[in-house]
Amino acid sequence: MPGIRGAGLLLLLAALLMGLFVDNTIAELSAMEASGVVALGGLSLLMAASIVEAFSRHWTYGVQSIAIAGGILVALLVTYASRGELQAVIDRAIGDIAVGRTVVTPEGEVVAARRTDGSFMVQGAVNGHETRFIFDTGASTVVLRAENATALGFKIDNLDYSIPVATANGSALAAPVVIDRLTVGPITERKVRALIAREGVLHANLLGMTFLERLGSYEVRGNRLILRAGTGS
Repeated sequence: MPGIRGAGLLLLLAALLMGLFVDNTIAELSAMEASGVVALGGLSLLMAASIVEAFSRHWTYGVQSIAIAGGILVALLVTYASRGELQAVIDRAIGDIAVGRTVVTPEGEVVAARRTDGSFMVQGAVNGHETRFIFDTGASTVVLRAENATALGFKIDNLDYSIPVATANGSALAAPVVIDRLTVGPITERKVRALIAREGVLHANLLGMTFLERLGSYEVRGNRLILRAGTGS
């Protein structure tokens, strides 16, 4: 069955090329969906060739080959039907393995994957110093940990802990500061109001509304956080 196998291999190669290089829709299917259909066709031809060859040897081999092919097809169908849940698991695993890592799309969007605890952590920079933030729309301002303040260019001795704040651990005091330059991916905002919480109050820096409200938009889509720059960024 060299002809059928050859056709199957060609379809698999075509599916790979479509997945890598095609961006437009094909017959109302996305490039990845069309690639999957073509790949399924190629795989079906390869399995059909194996079944015919197995029957030519002995009918018992043919039955075994049909059973194996059926199992493969069922597994593929189950995987396709559960692709949303599978993508969610992959996204969350990426979020935990590459903590703080963000991806920038060709359109300039900053994308982060949800972690298994449900939060989004993004890599940023404060005054040119790299740091990580938890995305938090419940925080009215950007909040930094006192433990990171010196490394981010702030002088601890000049901080005035006079602003009361509510945290998961109760009430605490924080010091008001202004971040000259706060960057996340290609997005940079200047003169961002922020607070520095006392030591032991926070376990992570918070990317709050004094930064988020300057963005063009931000959204949580499935298990992905998407940040878009404003017109002035």
